[in-house]
Amino acid sequence: MHTDFSLAQLADPDTAASEKILRACVHCGFCLATCPTYVLLGDELDSPRGRIYLIKNMLEAGGPDGAAPISPEPISPETVKHVDRCLSCLACMTTCPSGVNYMHLVDHGRRHIEAHYRRPRAERLLRHVLGRVLSRPAWLRAALYGARLAKPFAGLMPTRLRPLLALAPRAVPAASPMDRPQIFPAAGERRMRIALLPGCAQQVLAPEINEATIRLLTRHDCEVVVAPGSGCCGALQHHLGDEAPALALARANIDSWERAGVLGGLDAIVANASGCGTMVKDYGFLLRNDPAYAEKAARIAALARDVSETVAELGLGAANRAMPALRVAYHSACSLQHGQGVEREPRALLAAAGFLVVEVPEGHLCCGSAGTYNLLQPELASALRERKLANIALTRADLVATGNIGCITQLSGDAPLPVVHIVELLDWATGGPIPRGLPRAVAGLAADGGAPPPGSAATG
Repeated sequence: MHTDFSLAQLADPDTAASEKILRACVHCGFCLATCPTYVLLGDELDSPRGRIYLIKNMLEAGGPDGAAPISPEPISPETVKHVDRCLSCLACMTTCPSGVNYMHLVDHGRRHIEAHYRRPRAERLLRHVLGRVLSRPAWLRAALYGARLAKPFAGLMPTRLRPLLALAPRAVPAASPMDRPQIFPAAGERRMRIALLPGCAQQVLAPEINEATIRLLTRHDCEVVVAPGSGCCGALQHHLGDEAPALALARANIDSWERAGVLGGLDAIVANASGCGTMVKDYGFLLRNDPAYAEKAARIAALARDVSETVAELGLGAANRAMPALRVAYHSACSLQHGQGVEREPRALLAAAGFLVVEVPEGHLCCGSAGTYNLLQPELASALRERKLANIALTRADLVATGNIGCITQLSGDAPLPVVHIVELLDWATGGPIPRGLPRAVAGLAADGGAPPPGSAATG
């Protein structure tokens, strides 16, 4: 693709990086068929190729370092609309034969929009609140309690707030003591020392996922560290274009894990929410121009692993109980299959645990979660959810397994099948309790509850 940036513009590292991405695009259009919004809407501007053109034109009109625009034309609301509609599912990157790094380009576009486009006041407030509340477990917990009280009055609420109430759970689980900073010793001779990313929203919505992850890893002879100061990865605010707080969270995590590494070394940094894993693996790029953090960020990014990658490396231990013959529809989260390129490990682990893994038709298409997307673009997110659930129904599965809390939240609720995290199933198969919400799918199984959480074994 031809570009027309000035030398002053190309002196900006972000613009220089985006210019290289733009030049790699050959207009082939392979991305169109795998883009969820194009599949739904059939609008070229709601495809990766269309958005690439919009972002190119927008950035070329901008001044160096994102300063005052060269062109008198402001950023078009039409451009903002189509960029906002992008899920960042990254299916286009899996499809692209030219290796166009659309992820870095659309992230730059979003930052540029947030810096130079004046959104309506209510929209600005909503985006600001979502970025701050969802990234702080204590704030999110309080907000969910409030949402539960407000649910009966949802019809009286402003239209923009109704999706928030619809996605709020009926009950908020108690906070898990296992999410506090501490060290969980390996069950046997230590094979690896791992830092677990505790996350943010997942702690509140499904604390059992971190609990199952810790049990699974310690059972497989890993020492698991929940490091003081680690928390939200920054992805939620990053994808809203709110870069300063996103990078502040990234730096806090880096400092936390650097300290943990000094104290005892780290073999891996494990994320069990694939959206978070994609973000941490990109810390090196995001902080490449920060003299104080560039080297540390690259080192941390190189240690980042999805939990399925680590368990596959360790080798899944034999199941210690007879497992029921369950058909598991594996929903491959976009951030895992497209963002990280991890596809084989989750399926192989589920099969090794004794489950019959069945593929979901159109498995490359997003379910509509995408961080805050289902809150900011509820109509498109709902259409993608219904499409995904219809495809899952075709599998005749007993339950759905995935590796991302956003997908679990999006596909649960009134869904006909239980939706659980893959680590909950692997933990159950190797000695842990039956996943919460699953017994209805395994009627007749002796639900003895399995091993208790190893919270009493924590030290440090």
